[in-house]
Amino acid sequence: MGLREVLTPFTVWKRVFDEPVTIKNPIGRPGADRYRGFHQNDMDKCIGCGTCETICQNAAIDMVPIEGVEPEKGDSGLRPQIDYGRCCWCALCVDVCMTGSLTMSNEYTWVDTDPDKFRFIPGIDGDWKDDVAGYEREGQRALSGVERIHMEEMEPEARICNFDEIVAGYTREEAVLEADRCVECGLCVATCPAHMSIPDYIAAVRDQDYDRGLQLLYETNPFSEVCGRVCTHKCESSCAALHEGDPIAIRWLKRHIIDEVPFDRRIELIGQPAEPNGRKVAIIGAGPAGLTAAFDLARAGTSVVVYETLEHAGGMMRYGIPEYRLPYDALDRDIGVIQAMGVEIKTSCRVGRDVMMEELQRENDAVILAIGLHMGRSTRVPGTDGPGVEKAVDLLRRITDGEEVPVPEQLVVIGGGNVAMDIARSMARLQKAKYGEVGITLTALEDIDHFLADPEEVVESREEGVEIFDARGPQEVMRDASGAVTGLRTWHVKSIFDAEGRFAPAYDENDERVHAGSMVIEAIGQAADTSLLGDALTEALEWNRGRIRIDDAFRTSEPWLFAAGDAVKGPDVITAVADGHRVARTVMEEFAAREVMQ
Repeated sequence: MGLREVLTPFTVWKRVFDEPVTIKNPIGRPGADRYRGFHQNDMDKCIGCGTCETICQNAAIDMVPIEGVEPEKGDSGLRPQIDYGRCCWCALCVDVCMTGSLTMSNEYTWVDTDPDKFRFIPGIDGDWKDDVAGYEREGQRALSGVERIHMEEMEPEARICNFDEIVAGYTREEAVLEADRCVECGLCVATCPAHMSIPDYIAAVRDQDYDRGLQLLYETNPFSEVCGRVCTHKCESSCAALHEGDPIAIRWLKRHIIDEVPFDRRIELIGQPAEPNGRKVAIIGAGPAGLTAAFDLARAGTSVVVYETLEHAGGMMRYGIPEYRLPYDALDRDIGVIQAMGVEIKTSCRVGRDVMMEELQRENDAVILAIGLHMGRSTRVPGTDGPGVEKAVDLLRRITDGEEVPVPEQLVVIGGGNVAMDIARSMARLQKAKYGEVGITLTALEDIDHFLADPEEVVESREEGVEIFDARGPQEVMRDASGAVTGLRTWHVKSIFDAEGRFAPAYDENDERVHAGSMVIEAIGQAADTSLLGDALTEALEWNRGRIRIDDAFRTSEPWLFAAGDAVKGPDVITAVADGHRVARTVMEEFAAREVMQ
């Protein structure tokens, strides 16, 4: 060691009288305005999506349950817990936060002898919200796109002239761009009735691995081609992306996967069913619930026969949804996959006429009742009895079958749900073909913001010339001296339910309108035709307000009979699919229990 190295430490004494650049006691000194200090979380904004946990490269964030915060639609009920032994204060969690709830205080001092205290739940443990300064995401800056990729569709002037499918579907380039917007939070999975693996199949689109995407779809939904077009997409209403902009087009991405895989390849990817297990199940109704149950049971090796009253399988998917929304060749491909698993479908075969319920009970190990809601309900206002008043479901079925239906120049539709929009738009197409113009008025009890129809259905109905009057209650179908329908008289609706929540519409009689038309179509709900059960079984079953009573596993009060689908839960394809899975699982559990007892 040289002399210079020995004397170097003493050279610092020349600085002893210089002004210090450090602070003797840093406690209380504020950090810079944009300093990345300790995390803050606005509990009113946080939805527990977990994007902060996913992006953290140091595994410093865990999503944990919080007392008093319950899971609900669009909110997992979980909140981020920060481990400051791992955190590097990079603030990526703040940058990716979908609601802007997560920020960072400019507070930088924290002294504690307990290391566990440094595992911290912002918004619950302590409070840094008094610090106005700190780090937060700048303005509307986002790490993912906020606008949905547009899907091409037919213009109103072109589509009103035919029943061709309106939407074109995404190209591969468009689908990848839309899939890139997904942060894979998984809130959509909880909201989907069938709990489809939505983030995983969206990731498959992003990777352009359509084989994997299709396999993921068929794990939970044998009607992915149908649901890719007409699903009510409840999942999108809980998408974390809607807090920044548009929700991810989950329905369209599902359709994109199924459109990219040829029919034969689908069957190859799904694989062959299990070896026959010797069990036999009869299913009544070839709608989404019955055919989903058939798919699951057949894949498990069960012999399944489905009995369908109408000429073609599909139930209300075929006979209640117009072809411009759901092309029937798409429906047929989904049904074809189910048949490829060994399911036999007997159409034009009515239980109670062509085959008796007692026979099905005797020859099968279980019977599943999966009938749809094929009977229209009536408003029962004066004038509804007689010619000129039709039920929407009846007309839709006749249109599907190619039967001739009456097409007046002016008609009125009663209802604010999807069926009302479907019949209004179908009749609009027939009017356009016959008269060259549309003359349809639609009235509904609900105000426009509370229509049960999908918002896009309402928009497209208006684009196609349907005139909509909301908050109007039907009072009388008007008829002339000869009995011919001349219109519908309505009053303004002040409220639909009473203080106890019971259906009891109240009207303003001074606000009256007469909507001209030579036909009135009622689209206010549907009912199931349960006459096929017969008097003895109808008497033996337990009922709940006109519907067959079932338990949580879809068992009826008769041990051999199970029930699912629209007749017990109400109309919705994806819910019916979920019910089909559940009832099939229950039947298989019953079979396993019987084997144990034997």
